[in-house]
Amino acid sequence: QVQLVESGGGLVQPGGSLRLSCLASGIIFRINVMGWYRQAPGKERELVATITDGGSTNYADSVKGRFTISKDNAKNTVYLQMNSLKPEDTAVYYCNARIVVLSTYRTLEVWGQGTLVTVSS
Repeated sequence: QVQLVESGGGLVQPGGSLRLSCLASGIIFRINVMGWYRQAPGKERELVATITDGGSTNYADSVKGRFTISKDNAKNTVYLQMNSLKPEDTAVYYCNARIVVLSTYRTLEVWGQGTLVTVSS
């Protein structure tokens, strides 16, 4: 019914920038929260940043001041601008959303397939 598709990952040198995008599609009534999580090799998945329907944002301490989450409500898309990237930012980045489905008005938690970000010289 609803799916998330990420794009924008890739290889970047330390200190560089990347922008991730995540498009939500399907029979959507409302998107309550969208966010980004990441999972590095051998580690658990962790929160990176979230943004609510009202625009409130939340960031992991490790990315504050370097990453910015934003959204385009008209396009059902969330972005993650990543600046001053470090090798420890290397991970698979997953988009997450809590979406109210139009047909049932139930809230679903949906995950994208993930996009790999590699920070290396």
